[in-house]
Amino acid sequence: MNKIGVIGAGKWGSALAFALSEKNEVFITSRTPRDLKNFVSLAEILKCEYLIITIPAQHLSSWLEKNFVYSGQKILVASKGIEASTGRFLNEIYKSYVPDTNIAFLSGPSFASEVIKSLPTALVINSLNKELSSDIASLFPSFIKTYTSTDVVGAEVAGAYKNVIAIAAGICEGLSLGKNAAAALISRGLVEMQRFGVAFGAKKETFSGLGGAGDLFLTASSPMSRNFRVGLGISQGKSQKRILKDLGEVAEGIGTAYALKEISKQKNLYLPIAKEVYEMLEGKNPQQSLKDLLAS
Repeated sequence: MNKIGVIGAGKWGSALAFALSEKNEVFITSRTPRDLKNFVSLAEILKCEYLIITIPAQHLSSWLEKNFVYSGQKILVASKGIEASTGRFLNEIYKSYVPDTNIAFLSGPSFASEVIKSLPTALVINSLNKELSSDIASLFPSFIKTYTSTDVVGAEVAGAYKNVIAIAAGICEGLSLGKNAAAALISRGLVEMQRFGVAFGAKKETFSGLGGAGDLFLTASSPMSRNFRVGLGISQGKSQKRILKDLGEVAEGIGTAYALKEISKQKNLYLPIAKEVYEMLEGKNPQQSLKDLLAS
C-alpha cells in the first residue's frame, strides 16, 4: 500500500486522512499531539512517499523554513490562500523547497464535514507534471471523483479568491438582502476573480469548472463555510478579533482579502468586491459598503 502522510490534523486534514485511508496506509501529524489513529511525529511523516499538506497560507512560510525537509516526496497542497505579508501565491512559496515536478495543488468544492461522511465529492489535482497529477488522483477513494489540470495558477487564484467572495456573501445573508442580491454578488465575484486570475496567466476556462465556479458556489452559499460565517459576524457588527475567537478556526479569506488589497494597488487591478471586504474587515459599515459597491 502507498504510504501517505497528512500534515495538519484540523477538520480538513482529518477528513482527507479518512478518505485516503480507503486505499492507502495513512499517517497524520500536527503541531500539538492529537488522540487520532496513526498519529505520528513530523519526522515519521516526512519519510512517507506522499505528503498532503494543509498548513494555512499565513503560517506556511514560517513552517516550511523551520520544519520541512524535502527528500523527493510527492506533495499535494490542500490549503488555499495568498500570503498577506508578501502577496505570494502558495506555489511561489513552495518553489524554494519543492521542484514543480513533485508538487500538485488540490481544488474543488469540498466541505470537510461531508468528505468525512463519505458523501460524493469531485476534486481537481492541479500540477505542471501531468504524470504526478494522475498518480495522486489514483490515491483517492471511490466516493471522490478526481480530475486533473495543469493550470496551477488558476486553481490557486480560484481557491483563494472564493473565500473573500464567501465573506461578502455571508454579509449579504446577515443583512437579509435576499437571494437576488446573493446571486448578483456571487456571479460578479466569479467575473472578478477570473479577471484577477487571467492577469496572472491563469486559463479563463478554469474559473467555470469545479475549482472555480464549483468551489465558489459552495463556499459562498452555506454557513458550513468558515468564511461565510466571518461575513455573518461582520454583518452583526462584531470585531475581527471577536469573529475569529467565536470561529475557533482559521478563515483564509481574511488574510487573502488583505493580500488582494495590496496586489490591486501594485498592479492597478479593479477588484471592487475584494476592496469592500477588506474595508469592512477594517471596520467600515456594511451598509455603506453596500451602497459603494452598488455605485461602482
